[in-house]
Amino acid sequence: MIPLSDPDISLIELDRVGETLKSPRLSQGPMVEKFEEAFAAYTNRSHAIAVSSGTMGLLLGLDALEIGPGDEVIASPYSWHQVQHAVALSGAKPVFSDIDYWSGTLDPAKIEEKITESTRAIVAGNTNGHPAAWDALRGIAGRRGLALVEDSTEAIGSTYRDIKVGKFGDFSLFDFSQPSALVCGEGGMVVTDDKDLASRIRNLRSRQLGERFSLMARIPWQGGMSDLAATLGLAQLERIEEILEKRKTIEAWYYDHIRSFEGIKDPYIGEDVTSVNWFLYLVHLGTRFSKSSRDAIVNDLKTEEIEAAAYCQPMHLQPGYQQMGYRKGNFFVTEKVADRTLALPFHGHLSEDQVGFIVKTAKDASLNVGAGAAIY
Repeated sequence: MIPLSDPDISLIELDRVGETLKSPRLSQGPMVEKFEEAFAAYTNRSHAIAVSSGTMGLLLGLDALEIGPGDEVIASPYSWHQVQHAVALSGAKPVFSDIDYWSGTLDPAKIEEKITESTRAIVAGNTNGHPAAWDALRGIAGRRGLALVEDSTEAIGSTYRDIKVGKFGDFSLFDFSQPSALVCGEGGMVVTDDKDLASRIRNLRSRQLGERFSLMARIPWQGGMSDLAATLGLAQLERIEEILEKRKTIEAWYYDHIRSFEGIKDPYIGEDVTSVNWFLYLVHLGTRFSKSSRDAIVNDLKTEEIEAAAYCQPMHLQPGYQQMGYRKGNFFVTEKVADRTLALPFHGHLSEDQVGFIVKTAKDASLNVGAGAAIY
């Protein structure tokens, strides 16, 4: 089976984790602090707070900003890591806004009409590694007095105007579960330059060992990271440029092979985006393909022992959000793109022959479903 993702784990990670396993501390401790310090430096942020997931990071950040029931938060219905679930979990109302057709990120031109007196924040993602339009988003947030949250769970290492992602939100989120380039099993990181906000998030995250029997003003979420996960994350962070470079090689192989696949959209990189580290390798099928034909291609690939997936199932079409009144047809661009987007295996352990086999199998499967060539 060729898996959709496969973590890049070297002997360095194995040795480091072994050392931690022999140590007297496996729960949150000194390795978490080292990982936080290193990640803050990597993203050029003043503070980093390790958490159990990107979703928990957003939940803690919203709580720290006292955003909850009665408030509204604007977010995208289109993503892989559904970090935006934290908005609903916080008690606030997620107000979805449509995406840009090419980048897959929130379209700033469509956000203004969604803002009401109850709007408190915008959560914008660097979708599949492609940075959002941060200058425009910052302008809207500043004019309307809103918090701006950057979801970088899919984009570690990408740059916007030569600045690494993670620098653009009042606080920014990362996630370290598969299929991220940096994997430590489960976990995430919140980064910010706001000292007071960082302190509030840290206090809401978890109690320290010495505080577990003391009284606290706020009940913590117990959403921290273990030293075991932090050890793995720190070792991965030290190798992150090597890991990303391997993925760039795989990306180039895909591009060479997929050029013969007629009717698909080439990878798009926006004008202000200086580098993209793709989260997954996405194929945008033509308009003659339907959602069912895309799903049939996924099944054909599985028959050939290739793991593929739909990217994504739009949030506004999921049962929990349809109970809030969202329906099919609410977000035309999101639905059009999501129905025809295919995620193929993407990780540093692929060979060029495997990439060629994956693309050929996908092309053959597209003929099997009767769609033929199509203009996107």
